[in-house]
Amino acid sequence: MKKPNILFIMCDQFRFDCINALGNTIIQTPNLDRLVKRGRSYVNAYSPCPVCVPARYVVRTGKEPYNLGCYCNESPDPVYTDAANGVESYCGEYLARKMKKSGYYTFGIGKFHTSPDPYEELGYDVQIHTEELYDTPAIREKDGFASYIQNEHPEYAHLEQLHGERTNMYFVPQMSGMPAEHTVEAFTAKKAVEQLAREDDKPFFGFVSFVGPHPPCAPPIPYNRMYDPDGMPNPVRGNAYTDSMDEQIAWMNYLIYADDINDAWARNWKTRYYGEISYIDDCIGKILDKVEERPDAEDTMICFFSDHGEMAGDHGGWQKESFFEESVKIPFLLSYPAKWEGGQTVDDLISLTDLYGIAAAAAGDADLRDGINVLEGEKREVFFGTYGRPGTNQFKMMVRKGQWKYIYMANGGRKQLFHLGNDPHELTNLVSREKEVSAELHAILTEKCKSEPGLKPAVCNGEIYKVPYTPRKLERLHQFDFSRNITDYIVPSGCEYMSAALQLEEKTKEKVL
Repeated sequence: MKKPNILFIMCDQFRFDCINALGNTIIQTPNLDRLVKRGRSYVNAYSPCPVCVPARYVVRTGKEPYNLGCYCNESPDPVYTDAANGVESYCGEYLARKMKKSGYYTFGIGKFHTSPDPYEELGYDVQIHTEELYDTPAIREKDGFASYIQNEHPEYAHLEQLHGERTNMYFVPQMSGMPAEHTVEAFTAKKAVEQLAREDDKPFFGFVSFVGPHPPCAPPIPYNRMYDPDGMPNPVRGNAYTDSMDEQIAWMNYLIYADDINDAWARNWKTRYYGEISYIDDCIGKILDKVEERPDAEDTMICFFSDHGEMAGDHGGWQKESFFEESVKIPFLLSYPAKWEGGQTVDDLISLTDLYGIAAAAAGDADLRDGINVLEGEKREVFFGTYGRPGTNQFKMMVRKGQWKYIYMANGGRKQLFHLGNDPHELTNLVSREKEVSAELHAILTEKCKSEPGLKPAVCNGEIYKVPYTPRKLERLHQFDFSRNITDYIVPSGCEYMSAALQLEEKTKEKVL
């Protein structure tokens, strides 16, 4: 019997509450709604480390961040062995390589965000990158989408940042500089459709990873004007002290010039975030259409998920890297029509760590790694989230058990406790009021840190590491087009840069003509 096809579709920074069929009546997501109807919606799914690099390594290894030695946007640093031979030497083979050994044709398209090599070979038969930033001209040339623009649509090659302006424009509502049919999302969907159209005796394992809706949010026409800012809700805010307990929020806001955003601005920005999601939804629809054209559509397992969420002004925060639900909770849709009825809602605790085991088990070669057997209905009693290297001021952890969520921050030994059933927006910190629950969950975290080699540096004298509260030094992030030697607001060697720009313009005209 032929093994099922398996298709992972991933977005970056996609909030858990941005699917129409799951309760958001403002946003339009007809194709994700199709996936909801096609299978199971896991409404308590989480990222074990709510930021890009560790979350993505979790997906490709099935290992928890503390077993990867990757606790933030950094290169994995193994706990057990020397890193010289790469992540696979201590975590085991990447998912794509495992699926190839299981008899699958494999393709990966989109954003991978590997580190330190941004174009690391991950084991796919076909691997096409669409990364966000290009540090050098050589890196830009390696990028599938950047090369596509340069070679096939040079009329847009003058754009320094193909996905929208970053740095001080990170949270400024934007519009794509190119039409909908030529953006990175359209390119990603097109390449995925080409792979799905292949005729092959082997089943396929596909990984399709969209750059959006990660900021800057620059949807193309007409998605840039799809939503009225007056129809958007204001950000959710709780107690001012509780909202600001995690110093990462204030630090991150300042880092990306989001330190003084009012409600009107937040509503306006959200129209572009929603517009980007609706545009990506349309691109996903093209992929789903191609799957449904295939004779083995019913035997195709599809999973849609994100690496983490986006604060979008809630609790005064922007970006991710906190343990509020908006940051750490993710959408997770899993469907397999040949096996399961559609339209199911499941409230089990699910983690990105489970994806490796889901694919391996569906392929008939179960390998759960650090995850649980979701396909067999195994349940997770407790979920742990980790951020920041243990033993440093940035270290923090969360534990969810039942409806309770407890967060511990080493910087100041700060603690938060929320009952998500009664308080889904995390407005009231119950850590002082519910002392027994707080103590129980703190003990669970402490034992977890004592038992895992990658977390043991967080333990000091039998207790979780704590330092006097110290605000992080504020700094600004500059993300210009480094591949064109643009590193600051003042263009170095301005005349030389203008000369290079004019040369590029002339080459572009030649190609267009």
